[in-house]
Amino acid sequence: MPARKGHAEYTATSLWDTFATILNHQALILSVNSSFVDPLLQFETQLRIIESSFKIVFAMPTLKEVKDIGNTESEEQDLEELYQIILNVYEDTLLILVSKDLYKLQILKEMAVWMSEDNSYLQHRVLVIICRVLNFASRKVKGYGSVDAPCLGDLAAELSLLCSHTDVSITQQASFGIYHLLCIANCHNADIAESKIIKCDKSGSHSWLPSLLDIEYLPDILRGDKTKIAQSIGQTLEPVLLTDFVWNLFMRLNAPDPVMAKEAAIILKLTLEFHANKVTMVSKIVNAIYEQLSGNPTHIMKHAMLRVITLLTRTSPKKVIFQLMDYPVPADNTLILMWHAAGNESSVAPYVLKTILLILKGKPGEMQDTILERRRSSLDATNMMPVAASQALCTLLPVGSYKKAVAQFFPQLLMALMFQLCYSSNMQLDSEDNLFYARDALRVLLNCSGLQQVDLSLKRKNFWKQVSQVLFHLHGIYLVAKTLAEHNFPQFPETLHYLYKLSVEGPRRTEEGVITVIFLTELLNKFFRDPFPEEFLVLFRNWVNDSNPAVSKLSLQKIASMAPVINQIESVCSLVLSILDAFFSKDKTVVIRALFTLRRLLNKLDKVTYSSLCTRIATSYCPLMDHSDAGIRSMAIRHFGELLRDMSQYTWMLNAVVLESLVPLILFLEDTETRVVMACRHTLTICALELKWSAFQPSIEHYSFELVVLNICNHIFISHGSYITDLLSDSLGFLRSSRIYLRRAALILIGYLAILGRHLLLRDDIEVIMEAVERVLLDEDPLVRELAKTTYELFKKVARKMTSSVIKQSFRRWFNFIYIKKVKILYNYNSPGSLKIKETDNYEDNVEE
Repeated sequence: MPARKGHAEYTATSLWDTFATILNHQALILSVNSSFVDPLLQFETQLRIIESSFKIVFAMPTLKEVKDIGNTESEEQDLEELYQIILNVYEDTLLILVSKDLYKLQILKEMAVWMSEDNSYLQHRVLVIICRVLNFASRKVKGYGSVDAPCLGDLAAELSLLCSHTDVSITQQASFGIYHLLCIANCHNADIAESKIIKCDKSGSHSWLPSLLDIEYLPDILRGDKTKIAQSIGQTLEPVLLTDFVWNLFMRLNAPDPVMAKEAAIILKLTLEFHANKVTMVSKIVNAIYEQLSGNPTHIMKHAMLRVITLLTRTSPKKVIFQLMDYPVPADNTLILMWHAAGNESSVAPYVLKTILLILKGKPGEMQDTILERRRSSLDATNMMPVAASQALCTLLPVGSYKKAVAQFFPQLLMALMFQLCYSSNMQLDSEDNLFYARDALRVLLNCSGLQQVDLSLKRKNFWKQVSQVLFHLHGIYLVAKTLAEHNFPQFPETLHYLYKLSVEGPRRTEEGVITVIFLTELLNKFFRDPFPEEFLVLFRNWVNDSNPAVSKLSLQKIASMAPVINQIESVCSLVLSILDAFFSKDKTVVIRALFTLRRLLNKLDKVTYSSLCTRIATSYCPLMDHSDAGIRSMAIRHFGELLRDMSQYTWMLNAVVLESLVPLILFLEDTETRVVMACRHTLTICALELKWSAFQPSIEHYSFELVVLNICNHIFISHGSYITDLLSDSLGFLRSSRIYLRRAALILIGYLAILGRHLLLRDDIEVIMEAVERVLLDEDPLVRELAKTTYELFKKVARKMTSSVIKQSFRRWFNFIYIKKVKILYNYNSPGSLKIKETDNYEDNVEE
């Protein structure tokens, strides 16, 4: 910037040169103003010319020094008039520009910046012109609905800093400038009256002032009251403009002039104390503070910036906390310092903890795919904010002013940290790098909540050292819940209430569901006797069929433990039915657990209730008899038999189900798993008793599957002959089985049922059966093909013997009901290990009348 010329160097010619240059600049500016030039390009061009004029005009010496150039009084007057004309031309140029477009008030802001950058310019003279232009603009905008003047926030910041100037005249002009600026900003208020406009004469002095009673903030502004200035600016400026004002002051905290930095800090603090809620760029300011503090700030600057963090946290805790979590972990000393500053505002402690709890809902290492995470920009796609939040809790929880909030949110914090323990152990974070902050935060939470003994007890159980191990975390959850219960922790009621709320709402992730069930179960075991209150039983009943197998098994395990008191439960029927629904789970471990649980309950269930459910239970076992898992098959078959034995007094209720189960019970006698075969023999023996087959012996010393099938079919024919067609239909379904032994056994059973029940079959029935058998004639297994061939020929013989006469067919059926013919061996089939087929014509004999 050019320095001001001294008396010895400045001449009248120089003044005339300045006047000529200013006129030329004005012409250029106005010509651009009236042309059809792009608005942005037009403004930039005019600003460059204005800046050039500024350097010339305000580099002139004082009026006294100019007058001293003249040798006579007349020359002094001429020089004074020329001097004033130059200033007026510059001012008029600004007035013309502003009259056309209020956006060009931006030039005033630039003038204030140029002035602050070089003290050689006469600040009072610059401020007089700025004040006059603002005065003009304030009158022009009267009655406007809105004003396009985005520079008002920055200009207000520049003027507010000058309100503390040591020169009273500068302070006065800056104060009036702020007043006019606020009038412009407040133009949308219809209550702004004519009396609020201050008129200035050419010299810059005010000819009159409106009544102070009509202006709410002018008296304090004129007195340079910083508090009232900050209040007035914060109250009047819109959020966007106030944000510019705050940002401008914030950037001045790093000014080389310590006096200006101190004044900026004072005004910034006062503004944020009253109107921080209107600031919109909170995250940007917080990030800038982090960058500044990471450098080497002065003590004043450091204190001011930390105070800004505190004040912003007061009104925008969520924005501040989110930004503070948006840095790499572990947090450095600067970030921890900022956390302490955020924690100094006790009034918003609950909101701070709520925000941290919101962040703790995230899963460390999870890719950004949620609204909460998409806002992050400083990190990679991996979400580590929950780890940062855990570390922040280590800093914030011990703060004395947070004690009440910590007590209020104890259950939420406890469970959030338990979830994070699980996530962190699954991530296998290296504890040597101090990244396992969920563990540290949990210890801090316990100690800050008066649970020091719980912490010590967990330490004795070696919990804190093992908790980071993946295989330990589920047992660790159990240990924490059990230890809390053992010490009768006073937060039990609210913790139980929160766990119930979590359970009803449902977990966000599978891990959370498991943790919730473990925690709730352990607390209930400690403080309630079995059975649990109904509202909790409902939860366990619903969890039986949870989508997470681990939750289902935990629920079934707890329900099984309540077997001794099962008859005290009012909703026992719905509880049993929910277990039956678990039979359809895709997870075989859930099905096994459900079978065990049901059997344990049935052993204790009173007979009246048992009898009302026995048919439904028995029916539910049947699909499991054909399960892909041998263990489930054997359990379902054996438990079905136990049910029949339990309900021996209610045989009439179960006969239909027993007959329905015969096909799988017979076919799975050929199972490759010994336990399934033994279960089938056990249950078939019980079925025989229920169906009153006195001569039935499936466990003969020299076991033969074909003989057992023949024996059963003979009993069926004698006692329940009308069911043969249904059994045939069920058997046909097994011909499509992927297991070879089932296809073999099904063909043998179909053959014997057809021989014994041939009189019950219609021609259409036979055609359907022959079509099904025909499909396995080309089976991959040679033995299945041989059995299918034998069975197919058998049905061909049966079909040829059928008569089309309805009378003959009816007579034939009647004759077969009263005359039982002994059926011979058809297949000479040996069980696996010695399977051989002998060519035989026995089927020829069997199909003869």
